[in-house]
Amino acid sequence: MNREQHGTGADLEQVNVERANAEQDPAASSIVVCPDGPLIVRGEFELVTPSGGAVPRDRKTVALCRCGASAIKPYCDGTHKLIKFRSGPPAG
Repeated sequence: MNREQHGTGADLEQVNVERANAEQDPAASSIVVCPDGPLIVRGEFELVTPSGGAVPRDRKTVALCRCGASAIKPYCDGTHKLIKFRSGPPAG
């Protein structure tokens, strides 16, 4: 099968984000740490730069990069899968 049939890593991440968003209570906010992947942030929140400027977003659920290799930081583009990012064991 070709790439169009499977989609890109970013496409698959977006499907996961949209699926998670559909299951989320719209009034609640949460952060989910995906093993070896992004942080999924849902609900009402504001993303800001270190200087306090707003980071644009158009969804209530976003995937934030943890591997540092995304081309669309701070958002995840699925690159963690290509570089075989490992987050290590969960804390505490």
